[in-house]
Amino acid sequence: MNKAKVCTVIRKLAIEAGREIMEIYDNNNIEVKFKNDESPVTHADEVADRLIFFGLREAFPNIPIVTEEQAETHNEQANTFFIVDPLDGTKEFIHRRGEFTVNIAYVVDGQPLFGVVYAPAKGRLFYTDGEGRSIEELGTHNINQIGDIKYISVSAPSVDGLIVVASKSHRDQALEDYIAKYTVLDSRAAGSSLKFCLIATGEADFYPRVGRTMEWDTAAGHAILNGAGGHVVRFDNHEPLIYGKPLFENPFFIASVPGVNLQKA
Repeated sequence: MNKAKVCTVIRKLAIEAGREIMEIYDNNNIEVKFKNDESPVTHADEVADRLIFFGLREAFPNIPIVTEEQAETHNEQANTFFIVDPLDGTKEFIHRRGEFTVNIAYVVDGQPLFGVVYAPAKGRLFYTDGEGRSIEELGTHNINQIGDIKYISVSAPSVDGLIVVASKSHRDQALEDYIAKYTVLDSRAAGSSLKFCLIATGEADFYPRVGRTMEWDTAAGHAILNGAGGHVVRFDNHEPLIYGKPLFENPFFIASVPGVNLQKA
């Protein structure tokens, strides 16, 4: 596998998908439907999904692709594959809060090796390079020309306490009880996979998730955090979170910087 090609292709597809999403967002043309699990889906999800799926299929015809919006791909069992959430944070998109992302990851032997997280409404673009190092690209995010890049890395946690980041939409008492086990200096809310990226850039230390997620929700952000020096582990036993699980469903997990003394549930 040409690692540089993977990174180039997923960056390009994320930006292209982001442009399609923003055209719908800016025109306030958001029609909401509901899937069988009662989660919302919009035309933007579907347009971005098709664009990314066919772009990956053209570039890498022999690699399985799993996407949130194409149920038939969920039956493909492999430990090396692309996994896509074309519009992570659909609720953020619907409510026009801006904190939605395009997520594309390449999983190798169960680990998210490369990834891209693009937040078009926020103008933030994160991805891994061919060596697996994480970057935030600044500027206008031109499809064919890379702008100024900044290699990012996690920060050491403060002795005064942790900066915790958690979901805007999924905070409940179980999560609050777990966070209470730590000394917290500050608490921040963020939508979608941006939570992983805030840890990767040193803007937060710790993201516990006590709730249901799927692999397409986490793989790209996980890759970005790995490439910045952080890690993601299972909530129950603190073993590394792996990919290619049955039905692509995650257990509860914790994303953090090194040096956090993780507590048991």
